[in-house]
Amino acid sequence: MKKVFNTIIGMMTLAALFLTACGSASTGSDGALSVLASTSFLTDIAQNVAGNRVQIQSLLPIGSDPHAYQPAPSDVAKIAESKVLILNGLEYEHFIEPLLENAGGERLVIEATAGLTPLQMEEHADEAESGDSHGYEAGDPHMWLDPNLVITYVENIRDGLSEADPEGAEVYAANAAAYIVQLQDLDMFIKEQVETIPVERRLLITNHEAMGYFAARYGFKVVDTILPSFSSEASASAQEIAAAVDAVKNSGAPAIFLGEVENADLANQIAAETGVKVVDGLYLESLTDGGPASTYIEMMKNNVIQIVDGLK
Repeated sequence: MKKVFNTIIGMMTLAALFLTACGSASTGSDGALSVLASTSFLTDIAQNVAGNRVQIQSLLPIGSDPHAYQPAPSDVAKIAESKVLILNGLEYEHFIEPLLENAGGERLVIEATAGLTPLQMEEHADEAESGDSHGYEAGDPHMWLDPNLVITYVENIRDGLSEADPEGAEVYAANAAAYIVQLQDLDMFIKEQVETIPVERRLLITNHEAMGYFAARYGFKVVDTILPSFSSEASASAQEIAAAVDAVKNSGAPAIFLGEVENADLANQIAAETGVKVVDGLYLESLTDGGPASTYIEMMKNNVIQIVDGLK
């Protein structure tokens, strides 16, 4: 996977020169810049930067789990038609390499997490090598669950769109500045909500390792993860399940939190043995078609309300 991102990075300069030199080549048949983002939440973030100037399309449909996503033939066509591709990065889009190879052509690739330092989990090195964590050797990719880190996403997207479409640079800059204010307001909202939880109850048990950045920002302790991997597609051994049961009992954590695409069987098994409740209303990897998580900001608000209610 590292090889493909090195290839992508190498392509970025050439693609940028190509787009700048040939303005007509940077647009689709209708004259609009063709921009594709990998996931629904990334599409929404990018759309706030693009505003009315560019329509951002999502590669993955709403409700898809990127950890388990199996590309469709139509995905190759979508990428082939794009002139800008927005990725989360940190090897989150583990499925992208063959799609890029099959699509061919040139496009500007924006890596939203560029410049950010990911959390590293040495204890999962064996899983990364075996493929159980989809090879996230680059670190935990779930940075969007901290709105402050999303500010860097916005800045990277702003700069990339401005490179692909210099005439829209002022629009992208203004939109990005306005959206950053909304992200700062979101951060304040989350802090206020979290402050209603007693410190000793700010304990998170999750299905897989997705909440590290959220926990670090807002003062939670991640007691345990049922699936000890960055991927929701990993599997837990009997020993790991027993350890999770012990961790729940010893911590006094009142709930297990699941993302919307995660299988609840293991969580329900552990809950039955420990008496804790299972909260399965979090949206971590995808938006919803309408409420309660139709935008990135609404997704985060829904998550924190679910967490606060589960821990009170």
